[in-house]
Amino acid sequence: MKNKLQFFCILFMLSQGVFCQVKTPIWGTDTLGYHKIVTDSKDGTILPWYSTDLGKSFDFVIRKIWNFWDTMRTDINGLPYYMNHQVWRGDFDDPRGLGGDQLMMALSSWRLLYAYSGNERIKENMKFMADYYLSHSLSPKNCKWPDLPYPYNTLVYSGIYDGDMVLGRNFLQPDKAGSFGLELIHLYKMNNNERYPNITCSIYLESAIKIANTLAANSNKGDELKSPLPFKVNAINGEIGTLKSHEGKGEFIILSEYTSAWSSTLEMFLELIKMKMGNIELYQQAFDKILNWMKQYPLKNNKWGPFFEDIPGWSDTQINAISFAQFIMNHRDLFPEWKSNVKGIFEWVYNNLGNKEWEKFGVTVVNEQTAYQTPGNSHTSREASAELQYCALTGNNTCKVNAIRQLSWATYMVDTDGKNCYPRDENWLSDGYGDYVRHFLKSMSWFPELAPENKDHILSTTSVIGYVGYKPDFNKTLSVYVESKFLKDALIYYTTYDEESIEQIRLTHKPGKVLQNWQPLSEVDTKGNIGWHWQEMSHGGLLTLHHKGGKVILISK
Repeated sequence: MKNKLQFFCILFMLSQGVFCQVKTPIWGTDTLGYHKIVTDSKDGTILPWYSTDLGKSFDFVIRKIWNFWDTMRTDINGLPYYMNHQVWRGDFDDPRGLGGDQLMMALSSWRLLYAYSGNERIKENMKFMADYYLSHSLSPKNCKWPDLPYPYNTLVYSGIYDGDMVLGRNFLQPDKAGSFGLELIHLYKMNNNERYPNITCSIYLESAIKIANTLAANSNKGDELKSPLPFKVNAINGEIGTLKSHEGKGEFIILSEYTSAWSSTLEMFLELIKMKMGNIELYQQAFDKILNWMKQYPLKNNKWGPFFEDIPGWSDTQINAISFAQFIMNHRDLFPEWKSNVKGIFEWVYNNLGNKEWEKFGVTVVNEQTAYQTPGNSHTSREASAELQYCALTGNNTCKVNAIRQLSWATYMVDTDGKNCYPRDENWLSDGYGDYVRHFLKSMSWFPELAPENKDHILSTTSVIGYVGYKPDFNKTLSVYVESKFLKDALIYYTTYDEESIEQIRLTHKPGKVLQNWQPLSEVDTKGNIGWHWQEMSHGGLLTLHHKGGKVILISK
């Protein structure tokens, strides 16, 4: 029976122009993370531990990760554990406070995960984190760097974020503020429902504008030694953060004047400029300064600099380099030589941070940073998603095989209950959660065959998804938005912030009709036209939907 199934599978796939490879797993004796390494019996290359079906495995780990986060125990001060600590230690509280970009990363991933799943608890978790952080972290309005979030709770159980992990009170990290500003804009768009307005969501936009105002006002041209904005600064008096470092017999001072972690800040300025919100002229000036500096220095000399708050000395980090590679690919019009720019960044990463320890399993993974050469689950999955984006944009699939194996490798760090631990480190609540899930979801958006084939999922949008419901798990409040007559045969109902946007949706079956603002959209032959385009896949297919003039979409049988 098995041989017949394989035979007919091969015949079918050949008829579709695709060859079906049935992988037979072998469970070895080598352990990675929480699991024994599973390999393909044909060539010995690594497979996900959960299933040989990539989509099923990737879907499993990201759902388990969300569940672990959502059900994490309450800490002794009444807050969820992830609001106080950067490392999960089971029944024991880690003595360290919050990770610098921990909440921003979670907001980034949960936005994509909400569109993918339709789980309303995800959106509520986003609002909770943003609301609490906004009300307990901002620098005073009358200081040198006002209205920016402090990244760390120096008194761990205080519930107040008031400084930096290493430098102490009053110090903050401007790049993390830019990340938060960007996610606040996204959150505003998610909750800006015109029919049932959320009064508090305007605070998200107002706070993002204040963050942009401060960062733009303090930006400069920068040079080889100083970035346009510093890595760490005292919000009260404007003093640049300093550290004493010992090497050999000497002692010297390290100034926190340099980082290239400005991709999210650049995106924040672009969003506000596009929305025509805030001081547009000032934002454009700041954007130009930072972008020109990024092109003139890091992009040429690969001096990417620090990102993590707990590293006392200099370090070049993969997150800075690859995040900018993704920015380049997202804004190719700004980079005439974008292909060579991105390829050069990839080459730098592998030359300086490539890890061949699992080479016998056919995969090269990525270390975190030059000062801490350890393989990272989030960093390897980030590399994978960026390289898959490059493959999709260029049609050059030379890096696709290793990228997919990188994602498979990264699944081993996730336990059956959703704990996500570095191979030789700890359960970081930044790397294992917010800075992990988003890379799997982005990978699915570039190659939809990496998404599970047995469920419907929104994989990408050029806008922001405000509400989404999937049958049969429509939220009980959906009837408030949709008349019952439209729900009878509905598969997916969703809203977008923009009236014109493009969504890619993995569906188990071709839809019967697609409505925009309750009016039918036409099926089109090519993806570029207004309407919906269907592309058959081995199971189900990919719906590419380009709508204009409406924010409400209903897909039905």
